Amino acid sequence: MDYLERANAVLSRIQELACISEDAHCVTRTFGSSAFLSGCGKVLSWMQEAGLQARIDNIGNVRGRWPSKEPNAHTLVIASHIDTVKNAGKFDGPLGVTMALDLISHLQREEISLPFNIELIAFSDEEGVRFHTTYLGSATVTGHFDTRLLDKTDSAGITLRDAITAIGGNIDALAADAIPAEEWLGYYEIHIEQGPVLYDQNLPVAVVQGIAGQQRIRVRFHGSSGHAGTVPMEMRKDALCAAAEFVLAVERIGLQYADNLVATVGLLEVANAASNVIPGEVTCSLDIRSTDKVLLKKVRRSLKDVASQICAERQLTADWDIVQKIKPVECDTALNHLLAQSITAAGYNVKELVSGAGHDAVVVAAVAPVCMLFVRCYKGISHHPEEHVDAADIAVAIQVSDHFIHRLTAVYKTQ
Repeated sequence: MDYLERANAVLSRIQELACISEDAHCVTRTFGSSAFLSGCGKVLSWMQEAGLQARIDNIGNVRGRWPSKEPNAHTLVIASHIDTVKNAGKFDGPLGVTMALDLISHLQREEISLPFNIELIAFSDEEGVRFHTTYLGSATVTGHFDTRLLDKTDSAGITLRDAITAIGGNIDALAADAIPAEEWLGYYEIHIEQGPVLYDQNLPVAVVQGIAGQQRIRVRFHGSSGHAGTVPMEMRKDALCAAAEFVLAVERIGLQYADNLVATVGLLEVANAASNVIPGEVTCSLDIRSTDKVLLKKVRRSLKDVASQICAERQLTADWDIVQKIKPVECDTALNHLLAQSITAAGYNVKELVSGAGHDAVVVAAVAPVCMLFVRCYKGISHHPEEHVDAADIAVAIQVSDHFIHRLTAVYKTQ
């Protein structure tokens, strides 16, 4: 079977998984939903067909293990996720899972003797849509699951604890699902770029240098509600005007540090909104990302000062709550070197990129060396139904991955 044939087989599985959704009109598969469970069952059946030691663990990760015949062998984890955002594309996550299945099946047909175990994992909750808890799956596998999250609730008031139980998980056994740190060899993930660089530069794949750190803040402006027709303009304490001024400040400061930072306000909530009411309370999100942790801290503090200044000038107050802080991650130099060699061996120029989006590799990097291969996607579109990857680019990624595993095997056998 040539690379394009293998790519088309991968595409077929991606399409099959995309048909499993909470919404008949688009792809939505959030943690713990019936569609999520059906998707897990589908991936589990594929792993079983491939002859892997397959199971679904207590957090809902689908895991397939191909053990080495070598005693005390370490484990290479090849993984991505199968949960999605709402109204998602087909490729974000499932591309990496289905390509890993193809890679392992091909290695088995070659009857290659691996000096390490391979564990394929379809992570259960990378997007964090339901409970706003990104990386539940990888946190469990790395032994970093935070039990304080168990009491978090979704929009229906269901706790994470109850959701885990509902999918058949055992809260008390989560720790046992971790791969001990001393057993890890490394981590490899294939993922769409989710950006336009490869598309614009007409390149099929790239090596990921690192993953940007993230800081998420919830900012709530408190003013005074009032009748839109009776309160004079100079007497108003309009929380929405304060939020609007803050949004523009976020854009301005983001542009100031655009070489290594992005800043976004993606959510505005006006409490008790009505066309004839002056907004008295407005909540907005703030998302800051950079590979420079010092810059992240600097910009966060600058924007907090801006919010305070806006409030002082408008006689308002603001709450500033840090929701999430994730440090930047550097991918492993040795693994990236092998990945770059593999791209060259496949006949393509090596491009290095930084990921502005978060990935499970962020969590895994705390216990093991990580590397990632980006694959070109149409116009860089992601988290949207127009998300697309051509079979030709998948074929290149398959070829590169084949080279990568063979190179890693050769290096490991000499150690």
